Amino acid sequence: MDNKTNKLSILIPVYNDQDVLEELNARLMQVIPAICDDFEIVLVDDGSKDKSWQKIEELKQINSHIVGIKLMRNFGQQNAIAAGLDYVHGDLIVIMDSDLQDRPEDIPKLIDALNQSDASMAIAKWKSRKDGFFKKSVSKLFYSVSRKITKIKHEPHLGVFRVIRKETVDELKKYEEKTSTTLSLLYWIGVDYVAVELERDERFAGKSGYNLKKMILLTMDRIFSFSMFPIRAAIYTGLLISAVSFIIGVILILRHFFGNVAPGWTSIVVLVLFLFGVNFIFMGIIGEYLGRVFLESKKRPKYVIKKILE
Repeated sequence: MDNKTNKLSILIPVYNDQDVLEELNARLMQVIPAICDDFEIVLVDDGSKDKSWQKIEELKQINSHIVGIKLMRNFGQQNAIAAGLDYVHGDLIVIMDSDLQDRPEDIPKLIDALNQSDASMAIAKWKSRKDGFFKKSVSKLFYSVSRKITKIKHEPHLGVFRVIRKETVDELKKYEEKTSTTLSLLYWIGVDYVAVELERDERFAGKSGYNLKKMILLTMDRIFSFSMFPIRAAIYTGLLISAVSFIIGVILILRHFFGNVAPGWTSIVVLVLFLFGVNFIFMGIIGEYLGRVFLESKKRPKYVIKKILE
């Protein structure tokens, strides 16, 4: 299939990557014009604290294909991706990181795999990663926990780097959830995909924006948006405490009849333990309902745009 018939959008969230953007632009411009005449490079500055936005403005002066979107503050990678998806116009949309761990030279491989299949997405599956031991360990833990306690199922070692058809992005936009992550929603919807094995390079420059805190928050977003496990765990804990308190109560009552317990102490302990367990059950049930609607009911946007370079 001739990829030049498609309009292509390359969506890249940017955070503190001023030293990477020039090289990123150069490598993209070596690859993209050869596979598509009509394309846009959408750079979403997610509240960078360095001079990333100034660099985007400079690159825009020499490359008219660049579209710059500056967010009001740091909203997180997933929300930056959501902002870009709301803006892109391509028939095919590439999503990739800005740090050049995702190789621009691999974009044709993803597009070819997508065009040769009936799938809605082509996703990079990392054969190897040149990340540190800590980051790889946390990623593995995130995948394991997510797979066990949510209904989101996908192959291991899949990355952000992917190509998506426009009709799939249009379907994704129908889901106006504020508390879930964009890529997790794609898996939850059940979008079919083809995995393409690729190598992942080291960062070209700078440090990863994904520290331990952000990784934990990302894990919590997926768990609390796509699983009722935490609340149900509270219910099960309440039931367990109630059962244990009942057993202890029986033991204390027996001891009371044999005169081994001070008068009044048994009834107080049994009552406290029982009500404590029942309280857990009620809190869990209430949370089952309130937890689903609380954040969504605020109807706050996922992101706020400060400026756009058309």
